[in-house]
Amino acid sequence: MNDEAGTRDKERAATPDRTDHNITLDQYDDRWEWRRKIRANPRKHLMYRIGVGIVGGLLLILAPLTGWLPGPGGIPLFIAGLAVLASEFEWAQRVLMRVKEWVQALTHWTGRQPGWLKALGTVALMACVLLAIWGYLAVLGVPGWLPDSWETGLHRLPLLD
Repeated sequence: MNDEAGTRDKERAATPDRTDHNITLDQYDDRWEWRRKIRANPRKHLMYRIGVGIVGGLLLILAPLTGWLPGPGGIPLFIAGLAVLASEFEWAQRVLMRVKEWVQALTHWTGRQPGWLKALGTVALMACVLLAIWGYLAVLGVPGWLPDSWETGLHRLPLLD
């Protein structure tokens, strides 16, 4: 009888129940033994939840603040913050699952598009990136640490002289 209960516990831990609307994860929703030990002590669990909330919240706050940076901006920070929060809070886990489903659907959709459309999208994206770099340089100026040949070439572009 004990083996059956242990097997049931392992199965429940392997597949978290995201249908209940709890704020925090249930004991059986957790797949890591070390976190189940933390949950056994209410004081440690409270401190852990506060720490997870602070770290995840800071990452979510930093995401829009870094969104203007070249590259992916704040998207990785947003996903990381959501993942940290999802490790402890069910609402964040549900949001993270929706984001993952959306990304998978978008990936499948782009995979079904014809090659010419993918190439056109790549060219349009590259044009947007180059336009953003040009706008950045037009506002802030050409940095002096670039090689002289690059600076000379960039100063030939409109608004960069």
